[in-house]
Amino acid sequence: MASIYSCLECGNNLNLETINLFPSDFYFEAGNKGTLSFASIDESKVMFEKEDKIMPFFETVNYWGIQRKRNKIKCKDCGHVVGYVYDDGPPLTDSPGQFHFGPSQVIPRAPRYRFKTKSIKITTET
Repeated sequence: MASIYSCLECGNNLNLETINLFPSDFYFEAGNKGTLSFASIDESKVMFEKEDKIMPFFETVNYWGIQRKRNKIKCKDCGHVVGYVYDDGPPLTDSPGQFHFGPSQVIPRAPRYRFKTKSIKITTET
């Protein structure tokens, strides 16, 4: 049984394959709430827009600010934002990581395509 993922606004089939879908319990630094994460996508069905923001974040009195760089994933037909690209996917190698701190420190990281469940329509095909 395959699933068809399409844009909620215009109904455009995004041509996402279930085989590239990460399991819901797979750990990511950015979390998984309300999203579906894919390892690869068909880039001919979407377009990308760079986003570079400084979001205020206060951890201590002397430390603030975090720069968020990511790419928006937009539907190619209607331009609706359906998700984001993050570089926090699983490491590309089985190395113990930079300075042997574990696989989360391996550089570079594989991109993860994270789609918002509120922006896509999922239908099952039998």
